[in-house]
Amino acid sequence: MTDRIKSVTARQLIDCKCRPMVEVDVITENGFRGRGSAPTGSTVGMYESYVLRDGDPSEYGGKSVHRAVNNVTGILGPAIIGMDVSDQRGIDIKMIELDGTENKEKLGGNAIYAVSVAVFRAAAASAGKELYNYIADGSIRTVPVPSFNIINGGKNGGITQAFNEFIIMPWKAPDIYSAVETGVRIFEQLPQTIKKRFGTEPMVGRSYGYTAPSEDPAEVLDTIMEAADAAGCADRISLALDCASSEMYDSNDGTYLLKGERVTSDELIDYVRELTDSFDFVFIEDLLDENDWDSFPKAVKRIPKTNIIGDDFIVTNRKRIEQAYEMGGIGGFILKPNQVGTITEALDTYRFAHDHELLAITSGRSGGVIDDVVMDLAVGLQLPFIKNGAPRSGERIEKLNFLMRACSLTEGCRMSDISRYIRFSR
Repeated sequence: MTDRIKSVTARQLIDCKCRPMVEVDVITENGFRGRGSAPTGSTVGMYESYVLRDGDPSEYGGKSVHRAVNNVTGILGPAIIGMDVSDQRGIDIKMIELDGTENKEKLGGNAIYAVSVAVFRAAAASAGKELYNYIADGSIRTVPVPSFNIINGGKNGGITQAFNEFIIMPWKAPDIYSAVETGVRIFEQLPQTIKKRFGTEPMVGRSYGYTAPSEDPAEVLDTIMEAADAAGCADRISLALDCASSEMYDSNDGTYLLKGERVTSDELIDYVRELTDSFDFVFIEDLLDENDWDSFPKAVKRIPKTNIIGDDFIVTNRKRIEQAYEMGGIGGFILKPNQVGTITEALDTYRFAHDHELLAITSGRSGGVIDDVVMDLAVGLQLPFIKNGAPRSGERIEKLNFLMRACSLTEGCRMSDISRYIRFSR
């Protein structure tokens, strides 16, 4: 039975980093509500959907989002009232057309995305289903393997670690509950190992892991494996990296920062290939700059022991993933729907990846929120593994609880077996 949208309201709230964000409520004629919000990352790729902020220095240093909120209540909301809440594509297309720009800068990608998520949730509520069951069109069979960003790179305490995220993935744990415990145990052991190896008290990084104690990625990876061994969990995990190399790229001379020196893309690829001979990586994300199209295919060919994944390189954009696939430049992408700005566009990108046997890995943003729709997508799409962040702070803990809860509530559900995606053992 058709359930039409009755009202759309919006407000300014804050994300986990206390930055203003848009939150939207969609209410249907039958009284069902969907709520959506628009988190953002600490770093935002240049091709992402536009985050419209007010620029008023007197409020949140210019980061308030009242213009985006007003665009929801004054333009987007009135345009979709009366539409069937289950017509996600039709609603998203209408909002895209109302904006009329390539990256949603007129009305704000944050405004459009928050409405899109609210509609998605309202449709599931109207259908009487959990959103992940609505996405799966039935019961789920698996939940994804979680991963944990336990050491954060960047500039901290006089150290510049070029790689952004050092990740553990407990994919060899027997179930989701043991996988979560494994991540927590290693994370709790890590500060003791850092202090023992480096003689310094570890600091909390910008993504709530610990700050990198060395500029040498290999030394950081050794530290993680030492902590895993001390926690009695080394046999349950493999590693992953988010290099976020756009942050360390100099477009003037085409070089990257690595261990305090500038290196070429070929030298960076060769270095990471050597790392994969010493450590087991499930995936390596954004090894190269988001515009370094020529180098991504080289990385795929020269680093066979892991999956080369694009995040800023793809930005959940169907056109970019098609081009990258045709060039042989990726093995998968990070699925962040707010990057492209609507649920429909994100699912179109996912379906292309799925149809072409490319990995899709959901991830929250560093400016995350409780009840992030990416978790429903991860579970509903039956993804093999995901990015969760460090097991610290409420919105990250909630994502772990989401996986355990969904598994517990579904008879016969288990943690995904990702062995077919493991390349280092072949």
